Amino acid sequence: MKVSVVICTYAMDRYDVFSECVDSVLSQTYDPLEVVILVDGNEPVFEQVQNDYGGLDDVVLHCNDENQGISHSRTRGAEIATGDVVAFIDDDAVAEDDWVAELARVYEETDALAVGGHVAPDWVTEKPDFFPAEFYWLVGCDERGMGEHMEELRNTYGSNISFRREVFLNVGGYDENTGRHGDRHIQAHEAPVCIRIANKYGRGVIYNTDAVVHHKLFDYRGDFQWLVFRSFWQGYSKRIMDLLLPEAKGDKNEYLRDLMLEFVPERLSDLVRRPSSAKAKQLVTIFIFTAAVGFGYLYGLIEMDRTELTVESDTVSST
Repeated sequence: MKVSVVICTYAMDRYDVFSECVDSVLSQTYDPLEVVILVDGNEPVFEQVQNDYGGLDDVVLHCNDENQGISHSRTRGAEIATGDVVAFIDDDAVAEDDWVAELARVYEETDALAVGGHVAPDWVTEKPDFFPAEFYWLVGCDERGMGEHMEELRNTYGSNISFRREVFLNVGGYDENTGRHGDRHIQAHEAPVCIRIANKYGRGVIYNTDAVVHHKLFDYRGDFQWLVFRSFWQGYSKRIMDLLLPEAKGDKNEYLRDLMLEFVPERLSDLVRRPSSAKAKQLVTIFIFTAAVGFGYLYGLIEMDRTELTVESDTVSST
């Protein structure tokens, strides 16, 4: 079974980090393996990629004519790929040597249509003491309570996810209304494609925690204001996803239930028994981030309602 790994990049200022990602994929123990490197509309970056990786066996290079965003680029990469399975990794992550082998093993041993793995945080700076493990999803890493080994989940995260290529393309790939594109960053772009696969084929994503990538977390990802801002837009993104896929509404409700009824009480009990400033900060942060997500969702709700009212008003005035 041939596996194609798609790596999308676009910026020169993180080229050294991107190179570390590519090198980790080229060092995989699994064979047969194809690596598809897609540069999203940046010719100087593509020229450097050609210099460094052009001519290597089983490496395919492509540059979009213009910046199209991560969702378009990943789908385009899957279209270019020739593997039975297409795997995705972020350009600021590093894969362990057996990452692809662990993903492929699940396909070979089961009838899985999608397989994801563990995204471990790799703090480039010192981890902030206020950051709670329950909110690692804010920075694209697996949070506390993500799931059990080999459990079927709705989705894993974009830095460590794979699909049977034919299935992925059959449901249209990534939704271009989501994902990074310039200054727009609608979150959770893995969820829509996984939900469409579940709706069409009746199966979710198998979570193999032995398939590991390490996601680099730079200084800005530990900035409190940035994280609150990120939480807000995560809530807004959730509202967008509810509109795109109404059947997905129950997922974050389950997360919120676990957070408030299990994790927060455990933290409170631990804080009482073994007080520390870091534990207190993390507990307060959980409530702040949760509130920011809620405000983001509310903002999306109001904005979408206002947009609908504007459209209806324009329609009435034109008749």
